[in-house]
Amino acid sequence: MAIFELVIGMLLLGVVLSSIASRLDVPYPALLALGGAVLALLPSAPDLTLDPDLALTLLLAPVLLDAAFDASPRDLRRNLLSVSALALVMVGLTVLAVSWVAHSLVPGMSWPVAVTLGAIVAPPDASAATAVLRRLRLPHHLVVILEGESLFNDASALLVYRFAVAAAMTGTFSGWSVAPMLLVTCGGGVLLGVALARLYAWLSARLTDIPSAVLTQFLSTFVVWLLADNLKLSPIVTLVAYAMTLARHTPHVIGADRRMASYAVWDVAVFVLNVSAFVLIGLSLRGVSQRLTAADFSSYLWPVVAVCLTVIGVRVLFWMGFSASLRARLRRRGAFDAHERGPASVGSALVISWCGMRGIVTLAAALALPGGRYGFPQRDFVLLAAFAVVFTTLVLQGLTLRPLLQWLKLEDEGSVERELRLSRVETARAVLAALEHAPHAPATDLLRREYTARLRAAESDERESEGSESAPPGLSGLQREVVAVQRQTLVALRARSVIGDDAFHAAEAELDLLELSADSRIHPDPH
Repeated sequence: MAIFELVIGMLLLGVVLSSIASRLDVPYPALLALGGAVLALLPSAPDLTLDPDLALTLLLAPVLLDAAFDASPRDLRRNLLSVSALALVMVGLTVLAVSWVAHSLVPGMSWPVAVTLGAIVAPPDASAATAVLRRLRLPHHLVVILEGESLFNDASALLVYRFAVAAAMTGTFSGWSVAPMLLVTCGGGVLLGVALARLYAWLSARLTDIPSAVLTQFLSTFVVWLLADNLKLSPIVTLVAYAMTLARHTPHVIGADRRMASYAVWDVAVFVLNVSAFVLIGLSLRGVSQRLTAADFSSYLWPVVAVCLTVIGVRVLFWMGFSASLRARLRRRGAFDAHERGPASVGSALVISWCGMRGIVTLAAALALPGGRYGFPQRDFVLLAAFAVVFTTLVLQGLTLRPLLQWLKLEDEGSVERELRLSRVETARAVLAALEHAPHAPATDLLRREYTARLRAAESDERESEGSESAPPGLSGLQREVVAVQRQTLVALRARSVIGDDAFHAAEAELDLLELSADSRIHPDPH
C-alpha cells in the first residue's frame, strides 16, 4: 500500500511539475529528474527492484510505439544521412567512448559491463528536446532529425545492450554469431511487425466500441513486444515496423471519434510512464545509497562525472565535425540542397549537438538489469551512472536549450503549414468534384456552397501568406471566433438550466470537432 500511495503522490507531483515546466518553457522531464533525485534522498522511501523483463516491456514498449507511429517515412528519407549518422555512428562512438572510460576508471569492471553501461546511456530521448523545439516553431528538419534519431538509436543501442548483458551474465561471447543473429532478429522482426500490423488493421475495422478499441490498441503493443521476445526476435525492431505500418494502413478504417480518444489515451500513457520511470529509478537509487559506503561514493564520483562529460562531449564533437564535413562537401559541389544545407548549418549543428538529453529509454534499460545476489555485476554503479547522465543532460541541456535557440534565432521554413494549406485546397476540390455527380437537393446545394467557400478561403489564405505576414485571418480564423461565441452561449444555456448536461456534452463534442477542423496552425505539444 505504501508503494501505491507513493506512486499516486508522484503522479500528482508530475502533473504539478509538468505545469511548472510549461510555464517556464523547459522540458518537463528535466523537472522530473529533480523529483527523482529528491525521492532517492528520502529516508522513508522503500527500496524497489523491478523485474528486468517487465521494466523494458512496461516502460519502453508504449513510448517506442508512440514515437514510431508519428514518424514520417518521407521526411526520414530526406534526412537519411543525418539520421543514420546520429542513430548508428553516434551510438557506436558513444558506446565505445563510455565503455573505455568506465573500464579504465572503475576497478574490476569487465568489458561486457562497461559496454552495457555505454549502450544504456547512448540513446538520447528526443521528446524532451522536441517539446521545446515545437513550442518555438523552429525549422521542421530539426524536429525530424531528432525524432528519427530517437526512434532508430533506441533500436541500435538496445541491440548492443542485449548482447552485452548476456555476455556479462554468462561470461561468454561469440563474435561470429553476432552478424547472423542480427540478420535473423532484425529481419524477422520487420516481417513479424508488418504482418501483425496488417492483422490488427483487419481486426480494428470490426471493433465499433470505442473503449474496447482503444484498450485493444494499447494491449496490442505489449502483445507484439512479448510475441517477438518469445520468438527470439528483436522486440524493438518488431514494434517499430508494427507502428510505422499501422500509421499507413489504419487511418481509413478508424473513425475520428476513435482516433481522438486514442490520441488522448496515448498522451496520458506516455506521461505516466515518464513519471513512473523517474519514480522507479529514484526508489532503486534509494537502495543503492543504503548499500554503498562513503568510500564507495568517493571512488565512484570521478568515474560518474567522467561518464557524464564523455556522453555530452562525444556528441558535440562528432556532430560539429560531421556538419562541418557536410558544409565542405556542399561548397566543393557548388550545390545547396535544402535538405542537406539545413542540418549542415552552424546554427542547426549547435542545436542538434546540444539536444542529447537522456530520458526514459536510459532509465528503462538501467532498471531492466537483473538484481539480487546473482544479479548483474556492479549494478549499483551502472544505475548510479545512468541516472547521473539523465539528470545532468536534462538539467544542464534541458534548461539551457531555450536560451540557445533564442540566441541562434533560427526560423521555421513553413513547410508543414504550406502542405497543410495545400491539403485543404485539394480536399475541397475533391469534395466539389464528387458533388458534381450528386442529385440536386437542398442539402447538396448547401454542401456545395460551403465547400466552394472553403476552397476560395484556402486559396486566399495561401496567397495572403505568400504576400504579407500581417494578412487578415481567413476562414479558419473566423471559424475559431464563431466556435468561441457558440461555446459561450452553450455554457450560458446550461447555467440557466435551459439545457441539461447530456445535451451540453453532446453539443460540446460537436464544437470540439469544429474547433479542431478550424485550426490552421500546428499547435505545440502541451508538455
